[in-house]
Amino acid sequence: MDSSHYKVVFENAKVRVLRVSYGPGETSVMHYDPDSVIVSLTGDDTRMTTPDGKSQVSAAKPGEVIWSPAGSRLPQNVSDKRDEVIIVELKK
Repeated sequence: MDSSHYKVVFENAKVRVLRVSYGPGETSVMHYDPDSVIVSLTGDDTRMTTPDGKSQVSAAKPGEVIWSPAGSRLPQNVSDKRDEVIIVELKK
């Protein structure tokens, strides 16, 4: 886990909850995420790049809730403002 951007705020046998914060233009590292629910706190413009090099930019409004299927990805904040989200990762 990229500890400079991700902080575990709760964890039990069923879920792990992360608070994620990226400054303008910041990029994480390629990593695997399980099925997750993402709550945008600030609104965001995020580019997700997959291991095959394909990328997609998505936007979310503050308070928007998004389903994110499991997979490997490299996230980048492509906006000029801070991006903060809560991620609820589902455990099997």
